[in-house]
Amino acid sequence: MEKSNLLDYLGQIKDPRRLQGQRHELISILLITIMSTMSGYIGYRPIGDFMRRNKSDLIKVLQPKKNCLPSFDVVRKVLKDIDFSDFSLQFYNWAKQYIEIEEGEWVSIDGKAIGGTVTNGCNLNQNFTSLVSLFSSKKKLIIANAQIVTSKKSEISIVQQLIDALDLKGVIFTLDALHCQKKRLQ
Repeated sequence: MEKSNLLDYLGQIKDPRRLQGQRHELISILLITIMSTMSGYIGYRPIGDFMRRNKSDLIKVLQPKKNCLPSFDVVRKVLKDIDFSDFSLQFYNWAKQYIEIEEGEWVSIDGKAIGGTVTNGCNLNQNFTSLVSLFSSKKKLIIANAQIVTSKKSEISIVQQLIDALDLKGVIFTLDALHCQKKRLQ
C-alpha cells in the first residue's frame, strides 16, 4: 500500500487566518514548526533561530513567495490560532503509516500541566492548560497527544477519547489512579 506524505495530511488542516494579507502558506509554517521541534528548537524564538540557521535550505525546499520565511512572531500567531486537536490528529494519521503498535505492547498515558499557563492561581477556580500524551515504551515514541484546558474539559474524558480513536487491540495501558472509574470497566 502506498503511503501518503506529510504534506497531504497537513493540507487538510483549516487555516484560521483570513485570506487578506497572508504572506506565508500554512503548510510551510507547520513544516517549519515540525522540523524545528524535531531538531530540538522548542519555543517560538528557537523556531526563529532554526529558520535563521537553515534559511538557505528552507528557501530551497519550501520555495516561499519572494524567498521570504516567516518571522517567529508570525509562527506564534498562526500556532496560537490553529486547532491543536486537528493538527495532532493529522500528524498522528501520517505517523501511524510508519509505526505499528503490536499486541502486548505497553502504552503509558499521563497528563502534565504546561508551566506558565495558570490563571486564577490564588483561588479554587484555577485554570491551566495540560497536555495528555500516550507513550509507547517499546518504541520510545509519543503515539498521540491532546491538549486540555482544565476549565473546559476533564483529563478522564480526553484519555477515553484518545484510547477509542487509536483503536488499539491487545495493548496494555498504564494510567494514573484518576482513571480508575467504575463505568469504564468492561
